[in-house]
Amino acid sequence: QVHLVESGGGSVPPGGSLRLSCAASGFASQSYCMGWIRQAAGQEREGVAFIYPDGSGTYYSDSVKGRFTISQDKDKNTLYLQMNSLQHDDTAMYYCAAAGFSASCLGPLLASNYRGQGTQVTVSS
Repeated sequence: QVHLVESGGGSVPPGGSLRLSCAASGFASQSYCMGWIRQAAGQEREGVAFIYPDGSGTYYSDSVKGRFTISQDKDKNTLYLQMNSLQHDDTAMYYCAAAGFSASCLGPLLASNYRGQGTQVTVSS
């Protein structure tokens, strides 16, 4: 049974940093698209970053490129998102998601039912 548990969210001032973690269990996460989805209040879900199966590449949305870094520890079956230079617009609930690859990762991850419970990130001065 796929189980994803996020941690590491919190409240930081603009320019601050946070590191999100996602502990995966019940499946071999390196064989799936693994990524971070966020949803701000009243906004649509947004794919922030993902890793292709077997770590063959990464993707970042334009809104976080250069500030966020996604990584994966295969031994620990854990996904990370290092978030630097946080901005007010980064405030959202962040979810870890897993999906099978189907021509792309982004669509499957956004539609996936394999998501954790989420961790709140608030950027506020």
